[in-house]
This record gives sequence, structure tokens and C-alpha cells, in this order.
Amino acid sequence: MRTTVGEFIIDRLKAIGITEIVGVPGDFNLSFLEQVRDAEGIRFVGTCNELNAAYAADGYARQRGVGCLLTTYGVGELSAINGIAGARAEHVPVVSLAGAPPLYATEYRWAMHHSLADGDYANMLEAIAPFTEVACRVTPMNVVEEFDRALHTCLREKRPVHIQIPSDITHLTIEVPDEPFSTALASSDTERLEAAADAVLKRFAEAKDPIFLLDQDTDRHGFTEKFRAIIEKTQLPYSQLTSGKALLSERHPLFLGVYNGSASAPGVQERVENSDFLVTTNPRFIEVNSGSYTHHLPEKNIVNFGDQHALVAGEYFVGINTLELLAILLEKLPAVQAPAASEQVEVPEFVVDKQAPLTQARMWPHFVSHLEENGVVIAEAGTSNIGLGPLRMPAGTQYINSPIWGSIGFTLPALLGSMLAAPERRHVLFIGDGSFQLTAQELSTIVREELKPLIVLVNNKGYTIERFILGMEDEYNDIQDWSYAELPKVFMRDTTMKSYVARTEGELEEALQQIAKSDDGAFLEVHLDPFDAPRGLQAFGPLTAEFDYGPRGPRNP
Repeated sequence: MRTTVGEFIIDRLKAIGITEIVGVPGDFNLSFLEQVRDAEGIRFVGTCNELNAAYAADGYARQRGVGCLLTTYGVGELSAINGIAGARAEHVPVVSLAGAPPLYATEYRWAMHHSLADGDYANMLEAIAPFTEVACRVTPMNVVEEFDRALHTCLREKRPVHIQIPSDITHLTIEVPDEPFSTALASSDTERLEAAADAVLKRFAEAKDPIFLLDQDTDRHGFTEKFRAIIEKTQLPYSQLTSGKALLSERHPLFLGVYNGSASAPGVQERVENSDFLVTTNPRFIEVNSGSYTHHLPEKNIVNFGDQHALVAGEYFVGINTLELLAILLEKLPAVQAPAASEQVEVPEFVVDKQAPLTQARMWPHFVSHLEENGVVIAEAGTSNIGLGPLRMPAGTQYINSPIWGSIGFTLPALLGSMLAAPERRHVLFIGDGSFQLTAQELSTIVREELKPLIVLVNNKGYTIERFILGMEDEYNDIQDWSYAELPKVFMRDTTMKSYVARTEGELEEALQQIAKSDDGAFLEVHLDPFDAPRGLQAFGPLTAEFDYGPRGPRNP
């Protein structure tokens, strides 16, 4: 079958579930954008800049399983690279496309705009390659092979890929396969699959205290629902890293609490580290999810599931599709009757003190008391994530954050992407004023697209997390105090998004009740003391200073 290069790429994107491409137009990608415009079942959503597009594609991928952004050569690609690197760090599959100079210009090394004018057209791919699993430029001769290779790699490895598309090839016709693109993973080696299942079942039968320890790869590789079913069938307790928050219900009676080394919830460190059958999913420990490297998992008792391998008490099994292995385990593991008194853990009712000013200690439980089940909570790195981290989310909550890469400003564009992918879900974003100022332009895209989130802007007049590390009262941690609540109408005069401002618990409660009754989007600005912080941040700041600056380095008074 013959089709154009551009139509082939569009068909492949649709086959993997992409219905929105986010990005910024540029002269090298306009020929492709013309084809996107004319295609059915897919559209382009313009963002305010390329970095925000990369963040939005990341947020989109966390709903759909894969996201896509489109930039232009050089200036666009490099502007997006921070967001692409974040997707790499967080194991999020993103397809990054970039319009490139005409093929003849790159082959004959013409000096052109958006380049270094030295004829080098390999340098952009070389810059992006360390942060992607595939970085390539397609031609009419290789596009079928290379584009399919990139997509398969992206979906299998859960990493971003980057493909440059020369501007003069998108309307050329090529021969493409008749069969549809398959997103299925390869099947397992039969003997290795059976051997892995037997090894897990044998260790499980001998175990006295089996426990599941969840991290973000549980979600990335699609294990969550299989784990949920296994846990319900076997009635096994489970814990999570801070980087795997709310993957399973935090109000379930089998939930032990958060494992974070010596900073774990009470009793959790001892329980997890003494388990004789500890299920993990490639946990990656950094200082913030390991209690500053105080984690000590029992290596000889670990049963670790990767996407294409399993490790059972020191024995490796490769060549397996782990989803197939989990299906066998779900069938063969023994069922245990849940206790009659097995009920959801009740969260204490929050009692509003109407005249009290908002504080970090009480504001976060107040918000959680208003969250709905099965919603999406997006928490910016820093105060928001630290404040919400210890609190138990409602059942079915999807919790989106960036615990490893931690690039501030990520969450507002990620909200855009997540809502484009799942507009039917209730989205609540918590973002600090300092983070908001980095990517605030994307609020204009959110209102333009008529999306209806609740955006909570935490106004504490600066970088609170940095204050508690160093420079508590130094002006380098101060920022300009914007009129945040006015911004929705600044970006779109006739927007239906309504703004609210709260300084006391009573004002916050009234605003949340009004928001709950409305079908419109909401922008809620809450004011807190600049020198107030969640208890976890008050401890984290000095520890970070100790770690970062050494024994002779500066400290807060």
C-alpha cells in the first residue's frame, strides 16, 4: 500500500492511542502540520513554548500510556530537552517529533537558520540522544523501519524517543505494510516463563510474611491492576515508596503505609525490611525516597518484577513478558478469605476553624477532606508534594508528580496534557507560586481548550522549599507577588473559569463548597506565611543542607 510519509506517521500515532499532538509550529514542521490538520481522529494543540509541550506530553502519557510532542529543529528541540529528560528520568513513554531542515540541505551541509551555521546536522541528535532511547532522522527510504522501531522501543522500554522529520519528505509517497501496527509486547520463552512462575510460587509457599512494595514502575509497566487482583486474592499487605504514591488505595486495610527508610511511616521500615518475600518493581532509591539512603531491603528475599525479566531470591529469569507471568501467578496463588471486619480506613473528619489563618499543618488535610474518589491529583515538587505526601488519598486517586526529576513548573503543563487525554476525570492541581511563574503561560491554553480543573495556587511569596534548605530570609528566595487570581481573565476575557482567594480556613471552606457546586473550572489562590512549611519539609531542609554543602558549608541560623 502506498501513502505519504506524513500520513504514515499520523496513522502510526493514531494506532498507539494518540489523538492530540502538543507542540509549537515552526517552518520545518508546517508541512507535517498541514497533514495533521486534514487527518481525522487526531489534532494539534499548540502550547506556549516547547518546554511546556514536553511537560504536557508527559502528563498526557500518564493517562494514555504514551504522549506526543512536535517541535522544530534546533531552537525547538533544545527548548524541549528538559521535559524530555524528565520523561526519561520518570520512565514515561513520549514520542518527540521535530521538523528538520530539508533532506538535501542536511546531506549537502548547507548553513541554515536554527543551526550553528556550520553544516553540522548531527549535533542536535547527539544532544538529545542521552535523554532518549532512540534519536534518529528519517528519510523516505528508512521511515517505515525507523519510525516503527522507535515506537516499539518507546512502548516497550517506557522511555522517550526523538525523531527528526525533514520538511521536504512529508508529502512524498512510500510503500507501507498493509497489516496494522501492533502494540503488543513479545511473548515469553515458554520454559523461562514456567520456571519463573514455579520459582515464585515455591518461595511464596515457604514465606511467613510476604509484602508488596510498590514504586512508579508498577504503574509504568502496567502491573497495577494485576497486583491489585493478586493482593485482593491473597490478602497480602502492601507498602509504597513516596515515588509510587497512591498506585493502590491508601485507605485499604492491607495498606501498611509509606516505606522511606528511617523516615518511613511508624512500623513500616521494620516490617518491610524483615519480610521474607518482598515483591518489588525495580525501585530506584534517591535521597528523597530512601530516608537519605537509610533503606536496607532484604536482597536475598526480594522477588523483583521488571518488564522483561524477574529476579527471584537471586535467580534471574530473562526472556519473559512479565504481564504473562503475573497472569499465571494470579491464577495459581492460593485465595484467602478477607476478614469480616475488613473495611476502608476512615480518615478523621476535618473540623474547620473559620477565623484561623491558613497553615501548612491544617491546610493539606482540609483539602484532602474535599477530594473525590477516582480523581486525578497533581502535586508540584516541593511544598505541595511534601504536604500531601503523608496523607491518604481517596480510593482510585491517580497521583501525578515528578519525584525523581523534580523540575519545578512541570505540573501546570502536565495538567494540560493529562486533561487533554482524560477530560472526563476530575483534576486538581496543587502548585506553588514560584513553580507557577515558570510555566504560567500554559494557563492560557487550559482556558482556551475549555478544560475545567481545580488549580490551587499556594501563595507563600517565594521558594519555601529553598528557604528551609538555605537563605530563609534572603531575597534570592523571594519572587514578585503576582495578582494570580486575575490571570484566567487576563489570558481569556470571557473564560468560564472562576477565581477564588482564601486566607482563612473559613474562606477556604466556603470556596471549596462553591467549587463543588459548579461545573466550571476554578482557580483558587491560598495565602500562607512565607516561613511556614509542612513538617516533612522542616526536617528535609536541614538534611539537604547537610548533604549538599558539607560540614563547613553554610546553614540557616
